[in-house]
Amino acid sequence: MADIGCGTGRHAIRLASAGAAVQALDFSEAMLERARTKAQGLNITFRAHDLAEPLPFANESFDRVVCGLVIDHITGLVGLFREMHRVCRPSGFVVVSVMHPAMMLRGVQARFHDPASGREVRPASCPHQLSDYVMAAVRAGFILDHLSEHAVDEALANRLERARRYLGWPLLFLMRLVPGSKPTALEGLQFPVGQ
Repeated sequence: MADIGCGTGRHAIRLASAGAAVQALDFSEAMLERARTKAQGLNITFRAHDLAEPLPFANESFDRVVCGLVIDHITGLVGLFREMHRVCRPSGFVVVSVMHPAMMLRGVQARFHDPASGREVRPASCPHQLSDYVMAAVRAGFILDHLSEHAVDEALANRLERARRYLGWPLLFLMRLVPGSKPTALEGLQFPVGQ
């Protein structure tokens, strides 16, 4: 199993605790250090990697690939989706979650605290639309198995008071993708608006 953009290891740790052998990548050494500390004794290999570069894995290495709350920071979406397609076995699937673009309209942006300095860090976000994510996945050769949008509801607001101000707003977009035969050749096509 691969965790692409693992951060401090939330998904990698949960999956390894359930018995998976996990390869986890993130650009931040500080985040990886926190993940390593939390994951002691689990079957996880953490390594630093820039997701703008090809993934450091052989073709069809994984039956499961997870990419949680990362792709809104990636400018070259098709390239990353193609890489996830390449490393996923034909019988496997990829799960991608991303902060819903509607949250950017509310001024919400991903942030974390740098463990070394204690300062708040706000990684650059790209103003992608839902269609950008879907089309990048299709152009990379994926078949859409599941798409869903998740809004803040009363149950979440009751568990997490800071979410209450976003009640009714879409919070997350989720995709489950299965590898198709090969990436499509649509990338260079332009479609006139309004026709």
